[in-house]
Amino acid sequence: MRLMRLVPIHQAPETSQKHPKHKIYPYLLKGLAINRLNQVWFADITYIPMRRGFLYLVAVMDWHI
Repeated sequence: MRLMRLVPIHQAPETSQKHPKHKIYPYLLKGLAINRLNQVWFADITYIPMRRGFLYLVAVMDWHI
C-alpha cells in the first residue's frame, strides 16, 4: 500500500484479537491425504475498506486440487 501511496480512510477493525478464555483447537488436517472432492472445505474472511466504512469478503472453497 505504501508503494502505491494508498492510505486507509478508516481505522481497521480489530478482528484478530483472541479472548483469553476462548479455546484454541489443534490443526486436525496435519498428515491427512486430501485425495477426493468434498473431503475438506475451508473458509476465509477479510474486510475491504470503502469510502464510508468497510465490507466483508467471504470465500468458501474445496481444498482438493
